[in-house]
Amino acid sequence: MSTTLTEQTAAARQTTVTVRCTGHVRTAIGTPELSFTFEGDTLREFLDAFFEAYDVSDLLIAETDDAATARGWAKVDEVPGTWRKNPEGENTRCYARVCVNGRFNENLAGLDTELDDGDRVALIYPFMFCC
Repeated sequence: MSTTLTEQTAAARQTTVTVRCTGHVRTAIGTPELSFTFEGDTLREFLDAFFEAYDVSDLLIAETDDAATARGWAKVDEVPGTWRKNPEGENTRCYARVCVNGRFNENLAGLDTELDDGDRVALIYPFMFCC
């Protein structure tokens, strides 16, 4: 049972990113920033590993489009400009966002966005207050 060098390299690929957390995610994790190393090089692989280490997936990822949609917004017949959206099951919850180097993941390649060592991943779920 031999493996090629390419297969070994792909299997052993680790990426280290800086994770910045805000709001509810920061409270759940207990720190605003940490370094996180995971196997792989995509946002999907990062999130899988991060959610295994920290139980915060329910704060960020919406399983259905309904859970990703805010209530009370006015209906719009035509959305101005280009409006990108991740597929169902890969959206963030209402008001939550995942950013890579300051850009929303849906404006990149969604959860298939490639990550490099030193990239910044922001997990954002702000506190919401009403008066």
